[in-house]
Amino acid sequence: MANTQGPQGNYDPAGSTQMFRAFVDEAPQGGRQQQAAPSGPRIGLIVGVVLAVVVVAAVAWLALM
Repeated sequence: MANTQGPQGNYDPAGSTQMFRAFVDEAPQGGRQQQAAPSGPRIGLIVGVVLAVVVVAAVAWLALM
């Protein structure tokens, strides 16, 4: 029996693919550019991970003495 659930060709009955492509292909209005995300939380995460590694290393060093 043939699979009747799959799409036939490039036809999208809901039109969502065509609408998405039209949205993506639009030029930005007013020459607005996206700004980079603030790096504050990322720096805090890196510092936290480094601090955790230092604490674990210190505890291991004290345990082996």
